[in-house]
Amino acid sequence: MASVETAETNADRFAHVLGLAALDLWSELPRALQQTLFERAVLLGHQTERDESLREQLAQFLHHHHERTTGR
Repeated sequence: MASVETAETNADRFAHVLGLAALDLWSELPRALQQTLFERAVLLGHQTERDESLREQLAQFLHHHHERTTGR
């Protein structure tokens, strides 16, 4: 008999795949939406005050993995 996934497992899975979709489409998103998603990710990712480097690390990741969107 197959195991039943919990609501939390599904939520984690859905958050993961939505995150992957956002990363996949990042270069195509309007700059304003990129900024909103970036700021929300930094806010949600700050677990402690020691996470101050998250903003810089995330910016570097996006810069190295995606083309910049210009003119949006």
